[in-house]
Amino acid sequence: MWELFWTFMIIGFVSFGGGYAMIPVIEHEVSVNKWMTKSEFMDAIAVAGMSPGPIAINTATYIGYHVANLKGAIVATLGMLMPSLMIMILISSLLYKIFHHEIVKYVFYGLRPVITALILFAAMIMAKNTTFFSSFTLDFVVNLFIFVMALYLLIRKQKHPLLIIILSGLVGMAYYG
Repeated sequence: MWELFWTFMIIGFVSFGGGYAMIPVIEHEVSVNKWMTKSEFMDAIAVAGMSPGPIAINTATYIGYHVANLKGAIVATLGMLMPSLMIMILISSLLYKIFHHEIVKYVFYGLRPVITALILFAAMIMAKNTTFFSSFTLDFVVNLFIFVMALYLLIRKQKHPLLIIILSGLVGMAYYG
């Protein structure tokens, strides 16, 4: 239990950019500790992403439950929450005093591309670890269609993400069901 708490507390302290940017770090720790297979981890990410709330905390809760049932879920969740709570209290009190300085603004401008890269890396890991995109089959074409249509509806038509999730699920049910 201590290892579970400590691992997620360290992840919470060293990861920046939100839940999706934490996925590669979480995946590494899950792999090193042999808490889940790659397939189980991908399922955890899928469930965590579709569940209400932050994906990193949902993922920690799911992994904790997988490792040690309810106690594991509570321990992993607390481990993931503690650093954020402590850091946000400290940083917000400091930033409130210094945010108007140019150097602080430049630091935030510099962090934006790194966070984008971490999120893109997480997406690449998820795509690489799934069999959907492994070869040019009918499954690949259907998944590519769902992906392209989801992007089109999000970017060009500015549809609500929940609508796109529901439509994608219905297309998946129609094809795979």
